Amino acid sequence: MTDREWEMCARHLAGEVVRPQSRWHQPLATTPRHHFVPNWWMRGKAGRQAVSGQDDPDAWMRAAYTDQTLVTQIGRHHADHAEPGTVVTAGRATSSSTHPHLVVLMYRHAWLAEDSQTLVTTGTGYGTALLCRRLGAHLVTSVDIDPYLVAAATERLDLIGLRPHTAVADLTGPLPDHYDRIVATVSVRRIPASWLAALRPGGRMVTTITGTGLILVADKTEDGGARGHIATDGASFMPTRCGDDYQDNGPGTTVWDRAQGEGEQVSVSRYPLLYVPDTWDVRSMLELTIPGIEHRTDTSGGVRTIWLLHRDGSWARASASAPLDPPTVHQGGPRRLWNELEAIRDRLNTTGTLPPSGARVTITPDGQTTLSRGAWSVTL
Repeated sequence: MTDREWEMCARHLAGEVVRPQSRWHQPLATTPRHHFVPNWWMRGKAGRQAVSGQDDPDAWMRAAYTDQTLVTQIGRHHADHAEPGTVVTAGRATSSSTHPHLVVLMYRHAWLAEDSQTLVTTGTGYGTALLCRRLGAHLVTSVDIDPYLVAAATERLDLIGLRPHTAVADLTGPLPDHYDRIVATVSVRRIPASWLAALRPGGRMVTTITGTGLILVADKTEDGGARGHIATDGASFMPTRCGDDYQDNGPGTTVWDRAQGEGEQVSVSRYPLLYVPDTWDVRSMLELTIPGIEHRTDTSGGVRTIWLLHRDGSWARASASAPLDPPTVHQGGPRRLWNELEAIRDRLNTTGTLPPSGARVTITPDGQTTLSRGAWSVTL
């Protein structure tokens, strides 16, 4: 692949993501994204299939310079180490090259100054490269918990002349230095106290809340805590992890087996079927109300079925034959998950909005994170 070929692709991507006058246009137009994603996992009918860019350079350029997320690791299986054509049928994505427009969006929320010493998360290294182009590598620190990701990104950054400080670190633990900005393209449930310790006075953090589409923006206050807001635009990122893979805190097979049964409560819903992960506001509100619900869906025999499952044993199953038909709902366990979902939809239909969007954020020095808007509040 010649420099001229990828540069044309990069300029096209930059034009799709930002206006030519944007300070992010030049970083996008001059950073070889394909260089950071030589291999990835492509979704197929049977699962995720390992793809090598070298095997099909044209497909490589199309994938790398389209504004899309490219998954590079499933569980412990990195695409760099997989034979092309290998299919993985189980496991969650644990690393990726995120949509370029989302990376830029997170950086914009950070309100970067020209001299902002900034901590970012590594992943493939592409987002780090963009920031180095924007600020200068001497102002950038990039960390990841996965030693291979850090080593690969460091090498690829070096090959294009970018040498930020990189380190293997648990983002939720002690951080290498002090910073003016922390921008995490991974999600957290509550803000780690280590971020507050590492932020300089007046410094800003930008991240997302696990399981939601909520971007949290907060500035460090004199008491060592932080105050800010939930952005009115949204983004979702993978949660932080403490090792090679995520801990399995899902509902388990017992809850799934019970969810096939009659249920302790059977009713007809007021609303058509809604697959919550396809929404932004409802998904975020439900996750804040009852964290950790797993969502599943199936369409077979002309009937669509949706399940809500929780590790505490709660479950709901709703089925309908047509998109606008009122579904029949079966529920069991200690909580009525579908009732909670309907209450959120009631609120949305009544007020036209849900409280997390634009909510105030208050963070104590130990990381306790509270969202509030009017009479509504939740502590993560």
